[in-house]
Amino acid sequence: MVTGVGIDLIEVERVMSSMKKESGFRELVFSAHEIAYCQPKTNRFEHYAARYAAKEAFFKAIGTGWLDGTAFNEVEILNAPNGKPEINFLGETAATLKKLKLKNIQVSLTHLKSMASAVVVIEK
Repeated sequence: MVTGVGIDLIEVERVMSSMKKESGFRELVFSAHEIAYCQPKTNRFEHYAARYAAKEAFFKAIGTGWLDGTAFNEVEILNAPNGKPEINFLGETAATLKKLKLKNIQVSLTHLKSMASAVVVIEK
């Protein structure tokens, strides 16, 4: 049963600007795996922005917004071998979210030169 849907849209320039001027922003928001995935990309800021949007969409979908005991860099968006985006939780965030008993989380990303968007659907 679907219990939450979240969507987010962000300007790629906003993420790029934050990453260029705020020391530590990248590591605060993105996991080591996400950084390793995005950094070598030609249009890396589009990929970062799509992942940022997915994290925002996820927190909207759980219906509580950002929870104590969670961190943005512990909600990571990875790609399955077939390229499909998946959500993974790390550290304290994984323990905090385990209490919500989320069964199935679907993630969809899209990005253009100037905009990135994500949709997250959660089932319990």
